[in-house]
Amino acid sequence: MKIVLNNTNKNYLETISLENLDNIDETFKKYSSIREPLEAKIFAINESISSYQLSKFKKISDKINVCSFCIYSNNRDTILAGKSLKIDSTFIKEQEVNEKLLLQDLNKKDDILHEGTLRSGDRIYSDGNLCILGDVNPGAIVSANKSIFVWGKLQGIAIAGVGGNNFASIASLYLNPLQLRIADVIAIGPQDKPKNHYPEIAVIDKRTINIRPYIIETKN
Repeated sequence: MKIVLNNTNKNYLETISLENLDNIDETFKKYSSIREPLEAKIFAINESISSYQLSKFKKISDKINVCSFCIYSNNRDTILAGKSLKIDSTFIKEQEVNEKLLLQDLNKKDDILHEGTLRSGDRIYSDGNLCILGDVNPGAIVSANKSIFVWGKLQGIAIAGVGGNNFASIASLYLNPLQLRIADVIAIGPQDKPKNHYPEIAVIDKRTINIRPYIIETKN
């Protein structure tokens, strides 16, 4: 069984492979901070998924703000279990399930580009790099498995290297966050506003977060 997560802009987040739906709490933990609605698609080939398992998944999906999900399967018991819980469930042949999964892989985009301001309460996560063309206001949280680039003001919370990537970084045109986190290293943002008028980047240096000018090298 595979579960494909997308946000409502159809940006790919992740494909999760599971033997069953009984132990997925840990798998979905990293998505609990995302406030934007998500979509989940379950692909099951020759697998019988019970209504009990699907009911458990529905409860977990509510915690990570999944607004809708559907099932594609060639197993009639799985489809009937889904329909009994009023889940959009479609019976298709094995080849068609594989074709739909292949289409998801072709649309896979680890990196996410978000255009617009993130306001208090907004959340966005990227399984790769995250680039935001706009401001991240206080109360907003941005996180990424790799690095974060904010081409605007970063005044909220930014978490890079979610999976433990110590080489991840956080860059912004105006770096004045409430909190920064890279891998497992955390730093509280400065109380004073930045006096510099150039981009800055935060990186891990000797187990602390170090902020320095962000210099983009260009080739002549």
